[in-house]
Amino acid sequence: MNRKHKRLIVVGDRVLVKTEEGDQRSKVGLYLPPTAIDNQAVQGGEIVSTGPGLALPELTDQGEEPWRISGGSGREARFVPMQAQVGDYALFFRKAAVEITFENEQYLVVPQAAILALVREPREDIPEY
Repeated sequence: MNRKHKRLIVVGDRVLVKTEEGDQRSKVGLYLPPTAIDNQAVQGGEIVSTGPGLALPELTDQGEEPWRISGGSGREARFVPMQAQVGDYALFFRKAAVEITFENEQYLVVPQAAILALVREPREDIPEY
């Protein structure tokens, strides 16, 4: 995500969420029960950036640590892809989120494991469920 001259990079299996202030009903039409709103157990917002996902270990027979990416191997790092995509509306556990301010805007950094559901606009290249 770029803002002015700075760049915010989300790492690992985390997403950057712009939350919506508000009501029981989100802008994408999800209704949240009053207990979820009052206790802020569940919150929603639009995903504006995602990390690359979880890094996969490089398989090696040399007895090295499998999570270490050797700089001289010439291999690219591999990642488990993220389910969440930029533009999705995420419903997530509020307690797992970390609030940050970047360029005077409020965001939440949420681990993918804390996301309960995603709302995505239909696309022609992805089958609907």
